[in-house]
Amino acid sequence: MLKIETTKESNHITLHLIGEVDASNSVELDESIIALMEGGEKNILVDGTDLQYISSAGLGVFMSYIEDFQEKNISLVIYGLNERVYQVFRILGLDQLIIIKSNKEDALQEI
Repeated sequence: MLKIETTKESNHITLHLIGEVDASNSVELDESIIALMEGGEKNILVDGTDLQYISSAGLGVFMSYIEDFQEKNISLVIYGLNERVYQVFRILGLDQLIIIKSNKEDALQEI
């Protein structure tokens, strides 16, 4: 099960991912990212502190937008991943393509 909470702050918007992202609900993450891009957001933080699991389908959502973020000058920073979830990003090399920080303060410095 996945719950996504969106919080708008002064210079960024935060997607708080709660639960698990898998093939059955990765479309919800996809739709949330599309909505932010269509809304003209330029600084997106993804709060992964409550993300317990992410499948290849969930990772694929992030991968599918890497070029779009670069072309549209959108900063995306993920933070707060537990070690198990972080290792999934690292094993697939996504930590080289997406900025991942350990906490919100460090993530804010990237945008």
